[in-house]
Amino acid sequence: MSLPVDPHLEREKEKYESPVASRELILEVLGESAGPMKRRQLEAVFKIIDDEDRKEGLRRRLRAMERDGQVVRNRRNAYLPVSEASLITGRVIAHPDGFGFLVPDEGGDDLFMSPKQMQSLLHGDRAVVRVAGVDRRGRREGALVEVIERAHDEIVGRLFIEHGVGFVVPDNKRIHQDIMIPPDDLGEAEDGQIVVASIMEQPNKHTQPIGRIIKVMGEHMAPGMEIDIALRSHDLPHEWPSSVEDEISGLEDTVPEAAKAGRLDLRNTPLVTIDGADARDFDDAVYCERSDHGWRLLVAIADVSSYVRIWTALDTEALQRGTSVYFPNNVIPMLPEVLSNGLCSINPQVDRLCMVCEMHLDDAGKLNSYQFHEGLMRSHARLTYDQVAAMLVDQEASLREEFAAVLPHLEDLHALYDVLRKAREARGAIDFETSETYFEFDDDRKIQNVVPLERNVAHKMIEECMIAANVTAAKFLKKHQIVSLHRNHEGPSLEKIQDLRQFLGEFGLHLGGGDKPTPKDYGEVLSGIQDRPDKHLIQTVMLRSLSQAVYSPDEDIGHFGLAQEDYAHFTSPIRRYPDLLVHRAIRHILQGGKARGFSYSEAEMAKLGEHCSMCERRADEATRDVDDWLKCEFMLDKVGEHYSGTVSSATSFGLFVELDGVFVEGLVHITALPSDYYHYEPAGHRLVGKRSGRTFRLGDRVDVIVARVDLDERKIDFELQAPVEEEKKKKKRSKK
Repeated sequence: MSLPVDPHLEREKEKYESPVASRELILEVLGESAGPMKRRQLEAVFKIIDDEDRKEGLRRRLRAMERDGQVVRNRRNAYLPVSEASLITGRVIAHPDGFGFLVPDEGGDDLFMSPKQMQSLLHGDRAVVRVAGVDRRGRREGALVEVIERAHDEIVGRLFIEHGVGFVVPDNKRIHQDIMIPPDDLGEAEDGQIVVASIMEQPNKHTQPIGRIIKVMGEHMAPGMEIDIALRSHDLPHEWPSSVEDEISGLEDTVPEAAKAGRLDLRNTPLVTIDGADARDFDDAVYCERSDHGWRLLVAIADVSSYVRIWTALDTEALQRGTSVYFPNNVIPMLPEVLSNGLCSINPQVDRLCMVCEMHLDDAGKLNSYQFHEGLMRSHARLTYDQVAAMLVDQEASLREEFAAVLPHLEDLHALYDVLRKAREARGAIDFETSETYFEFDDDRKIQNVVPLERNVAHKMIEECMIAANVTAAKFLKKHQIVSLHRNHEGPSLEKIQDLRQFLGEFGLHLGGGDKPTPKDYGEVLSGIQDRPDKHLIQTVMLRSLSQAVYSPDEDIGHFGLAQEDYAHFTSPIRRYPDLLVHRAIRHILQGGKARGFSYSEAEMAKLGEHCSMCERRADEATRDVDDWLKCEFMLDKVGEHYSGTVSSATSFGLFVELDGVFVEGLVHITALPSDYYHYEPAGHRLVGKRSGRTFRLGDRVDVIVARVDLDERKIDFELQAPVEEEKKKKKRSKK
């Protein structure tokens, strides 16, 4: 075989002193080979004869490709592409009941993994499986071939000791196997404590995982324990490696003069930041003015890519974190505080490097032209949402006087918001009314109250500005055909559409659009239910019919919910790694680079998208766990109390009810419903009594009693409060 040409040679030279064949070229050679190839054969193809450094580089690359599931090594130590072996590589998503699913790296339908197959796996592991058949429900079943990456070296959970033998019940309920702890490996840990167990032996088809206690975290009711547990349960990186500390040790609070050269100087432009009152990292600033033909809008974003250079220790750690994680009263930042709250943060009245999206919009809010710049700015004011709303809506005189220098531009921004909102409605973007809450704590960090978070006009103004900048960034990336991450939100599946139509039909409603309804079709249904008492119910079911947005280099999907053909995350590089990648792509073009010479390949960017989507889900799960813990802690002393609430979900095993005023959710188990046999109708989101015909459905109003609170399981159980008539009947029967 002649020496093949590596189209990614320049990229490899940038990364390594002794570059070896790229992954793409290795896969191409293996794919064209008559059969599996040994490493010696690949060395011959790539003309690696006496160069020991390149031989070692090839060996490491093949091992990495094997670990990443791109190739499989057979029993003869020969390599073949996974696609050629009719095998599927993916990540395992476990269910608390013991079964699981393999999510293929290449997309497509998940594979069902039976409890027997899951005996050798834990949630998050990466594995190679083969399709073993189809189960009675029509799902493809996977059979484990090889575990290529273990997700867990350590497990946090509660220790129980019986007859001298310990076992750790993982806090993460998706880890469905307990960790056995031999007596000699218990250390000083005591029964009932929260501990960290190091896994010495991973599970296999014969034995469950075996570990040893390496840390006692404390008693499970200790203040702040919920966050410590979440960090370890979800493997959230939360300590800075020494290599990162070394890299940031020389950073100062001020921007070096040399870094300011060659940038668009916007220091005299009255850009302002608008954030929450408790915000500490400011990554976006805005400025708006009327122009002859519409509006000029500037969205300036902290230039993180100037400080976080590719392939540095800081970049590697930021990628591992993927996103900042926001817990109540605490944050695990993606970047060290010297950057996130200091040098990158757009603090008032200091020079900051920025990436600027300059947009020119017409009177209807349509984007006429745009430019991106590497900029230098100085924030003219640090404003809060409440201050801006008070100035623009309530016309509060003292604030209008205090910020008189920037007020005209805020009023222009408010006027532009009205235009953008109408444009949003015209294109059919879906507007769901969602409620968010935050926790109030006392001095001992015990939860005192759960309070709703209300959005005002300032929140919505900034949201529209950020959406406009994100759309513009995606257009810029597509125009220059450079690979980067887009924020893709696909439309609902046909099955979800059919279920939704069946549900809406029971309410006399119709969703248009045939097999592919548009966001506008959704919007028409939503606009028609605004005055209905069951609006919340209908909106909830419609929201659940939509898919989850993900990061991907695919630029042709767009964002269904926002009704945008192009969408990428550009506006938060301090706290989201995908935004940092978008900034790097834009800077590469602004500095005269070509798409072909960018530092990332399509395959690498796809893998980064998968990783960033995983980090987002991981952060959501961790914060949800902490929220559930705090809500359980809040309800511990309220057992026996009566509340009114709304059925927030109906399932085959009961009803979830959200309490009025405290925004806490609990379960009325099916066995606690009035005596009857209940049948679950998923399309109608309801439980129906077989004998009585009594129906409980999503959105119903009910009165409940708090029956039990389980902090370990993060579960709250309710019982229905019997109506007065039923109580009278019970008393009569008891007297008789």
